Amino acid sequence: MNFSGARKIRMAAFLALPLCAMLAAQEPLAAALAQFQHETDPVRKARELARFGDAQIALARKQLKSGEEEGSLRTLEQYRDEVLATFQALKTTGVNAEKKPAGFKELQISLRETMRHMQDLIFTLPQDKQPFFREVRADVGKVQNDLVDVLFPRGPSQNMNKPNP
Repeated sequence: MNFSGARKIRMAAFLALPLCAMLAAQEPLAAALAQFQHETDPVRKARELARFGDAQIALARKQLKSGEEEGSLRTLEQYRDEVLATFQALKTTGVNAEKKPAGFKELQISLRETMRHMQDLIFTLPQDKQPFFREVRADVGKVQNDLVDVLFPRGPSQNMNKPNP
């Protein structure tokens, strides 16, 4: 092998390092996603989603930094779809979230934090790309607001209108 061939191999290895690091970061996330998708209990599903939601946002940020804007958007859309499906599953249990907040509370707290990370990610984008990402964030924000509504259904004005016994 000549000097030029060795330099090409080193250069290819050097360029592959960020990709390898991104794939290594995806491996635990892929395992968590697989476990999440096979989970049937909505409460455990919500808790799992709360645990790895930040990892999905971190992956989207890494994809964005490596120039994969479409991949980043797909990652966020996948997260949004997981959030919507989990919230629907929690609602279909018929559990009163105010009295038994398990799953609801963890998901709401996680979404509040994740939305902040999504907003930070959106600010790094060029103006023409932001609307697509904002749409995904708005969908997640609606679920977060709906979670607050089911966890705290009575507002202060409703409590003041009730007669005192």
